[in-house]
Amino acid sequence: MGEIGTAAEPERRRPWLPPRWFIRTAWVVHRGIHRVSGGRLGLWPPRENRFGTMVLHTVGRRTGSPHRAIVAYALDGPDVVTVAMNGWGEGHPAWWLNLQAHPETTVDLPDGSRAVRARAATGDERDRLWRTWLRFDPQFDAYAAHRRTETVVVVLEPAPDLVNPGQDP
Repeated sequence: MGEIGTAAEPERRRPWLPPRWFIRTAWVVHRGIHRVSGGRLGLWPPRENRFGTMVLHTVGRRTGSPHRAIVAYALDGPDVVTVAMNGWGEGHPAWWLNLQAHPETTVDLPDGSRAVRARAATGDERDRLWRTWLRFDPQFDAYAAHRRTETVVVVLEPAPDLVNPGQDP
C-alpha cells in the first residue's frame, strides 16, 4: 500500500468523472455567481462532513498580475487547508504554481479576509490532513487515482505581518 493520497491500487475501480469541459464550465459558473452576487453567494464555511469554499488570491508567477480562484478548504486550527487537485486533471493548477512563486497572499473566507503564507504539507502532516478530505468524501483516494501527479495538500498559515498581498484592487 502506497502513501495516502497517491494512486490507488490498480485492481480498484476508479469513480467516474465528468468530462473536463463540464468541470471547467462548473468553475466558470461558480465564479460568475460569486461575482454577480457581489460576493453574497458562492462561499460557505466548512462543516463536520463538508468542505467550505473560499476565494484564493494569487500573483501570476510570470506576469505579476493578480488572479483569483474559488477553491475548497478545511480548517486545521488557525490554518486554512486546501488541495491542489486541478479538477482531478493532470498537472498542478495554476494557482498552486503561482503560490510556489509568491507564497504570501490573502484568502476570502465567508467570515472575512486573511493574510496567509502558503506551503505544501509533507510526511505525517500531509497524511493527517489528507484524511480530513477523506472525511468529506470517502472516495477521495479513488478520485486521486485519476492523476499521475501527486495531489499537493496546501497549508495556508496565518501571516498577520502581511498587508493583503495578491489582493485584487
